[in-house]
Amino acid sequence: MKPIFLALAFIATGVHAAADAESSPCDGIENDKQTLECASYNKITATQLLEDNYQSLLERLAGIYGSDQSELADITARLKDAQQKWEKLRDADCALDTFPAVSGSTAYAIAQDDCLARMSDERSEFLESIGQE
Repeated sequence: MKPIFLALAFIATGVHAAADAESSPCDGIENDKQTLECASYNKITATQLLEDNYQSLLERLAGIYGSDQSELADITARLKDAQQKWEKLRDADCALDTFPAVSGSTAYAIAQDDCLARMSDERSEFLESIGQE
């Protein structure tokens, strides 16, 4: 099972390696501890990017609909509702993705972090595409 998680960590680093040319915990992975550190780093990086893209989208929407407060309130409420529903879907999908790893194990933590990073990256790209001309 160890090679699978190492492979997942290497795959997950692709998006983040381009964003951060400096060294990262994902450089030279040789053991489970390093794989876990890499997965955690990827999750944190992807989660921050998601938050940044969410805030940028709110700003774009304010620029697009700012002259009509009713429309801005409507689209903002829809975005917040969609984001909350996506978070529930993400959590459910990651619970499925981590099966059969035992909660609390290193394998589970790596799989969970990899899933959260992957799904956050996908959601970030989607949010970034909304409201672009």
